[in-house]
Amino acid sequence: MLHHPAHFVALGFGAGLAPKAPGTFGTLVAIPIALALRAYGSDAAYVGVVVLLLVIGTWAAHETGRALGVPDHGGIVIDEIVAFLAMLFFTGTTPLRIAFAFALFRFFDIVKPPPIRQLDAAMKHGVGVMVDDLVAAGYALLVFAVGQRLVVP
Repeated sequence: MLHHPAHFVALGFGAGLAPKAPGTFGTLVAIPIALALRAYGSDAAYVGVVVLLLVIGTWAAHETGRALGVPDHGGIVIDEIVAFLAMLFFTGTTPLRIAFAFALFRFFDIVKPPPIRQLDAAMKHGVGVMVDDLVAAGYALLVFAVGQRLVVP
């Protein structure tokens, strides 16, 4: 993990090394980052961090996938971190909102409804690793918004 800085980033600062459910552990890494950005930063800083992590994460995922010989290795979790961090920008960071957003994101990331599964299968490089999770976050955000609209008149 420490042989190259890309591996440290791609493996979610160590979260991707979890023996079971590395994607879930990777997703959890986004929560303290989001809470810190909300507490100490502006919306512009939050978006800037997401964009920066997206760019660095794309590079890191590509380098690490190439080094491991598996383009979208399960231990590469920077994609979950970036996608969930982006999702939390829109959902908010109260405990209930985080829990609901987390459940929705993990559902769509695991089930991979169309076109997520097709993107995941077709794009085997850093961009592909990142894109399928961003689409999963988009689906989760849509369901979150509909749920909020139905629950909160």
